[in-house]
Amino acid sequence: MRFDSPLVPATLVSRYKRFLFDAALDDGTAITGSCPNTGSMRGLTTPGSRIWLSEHDSPTRKYRHMLEMVEADQTVVGINTGMPNRLAEEAILANRIPSLRGYDVLKREQRYGINSRIDFLLSAPGRPDAYVEVKNVHFMREAGLAEFPDTATKRGAKHLEELGNAAEAGYRAVMLYLIQRSDCHRMRICSDLDPVYAVAFQRAMRRGVEAYAIACEVSPLEIVANRMVAIDDWPPAAL
Repeated sequence: MRFDSPLVPATLVSRYKRFLFDAALDDGTAITGSCPNTGSMRGLTTPGSRIWLSEHDSPTRKYRHMLEMVEADQTVVGINTGMPNRLAEEAILANRIPSLRGYDVLKREQRYGINSRIDFLLSAPGRPDAYVEVKNVHFMREAGLAEFPDTATKRGAKHLEELGNAAEAGYRAVMLYLIQRSDCHRMRICSDLDPVYAVAFQRAMRRGVEAYAIACEVSPLEIVANRMVAIDDWPPAAL
């Protein structure tokens, strides 16, 4: 996915209130902008970091600039949580995810389970429907190893339970981890930061849920999800 307009380079001053940041543009102008990621962004909010911003002229927007990317660990990391579904859809339609090839119809945001919506519902004649949930990943503590989640997520555990129900009902149930960085070749579930999610993940796998991870090439020009990444097979300490 290419950006409609070139991103604006800047230097991060601080990120605060989860949805705001202060930065200095390259010409020295101080700005405040919106952060499209209300998560912890662990490891990606260091003052002085190189960042890239999109610009928006809409009169309904309070801030002109929006944070899109941060340089960390000598790589560029996408932080916009509005991107993973778009990138995953592009990858599915381009047949970059081998296990999800061959479906004729892709529907977004379909109701299922108990008061839930699945990110994608894939269907094709003669095949069970595939329910696909997408999660954004950008946390890394060990070189080459992406981790999810980077903080406790009750909602994420609920999604795993709903997917398990779908799998037991005879559908394909898929958890797709979208890694918005190019320096990872493995992924694992982060049991020390969220042991509840780790247990929920193992339960979902036993119930027939499938899990895949795909990494992105990230640059200020475009983001492309194009490389499958192995998910470590290990039991969390709580089991």
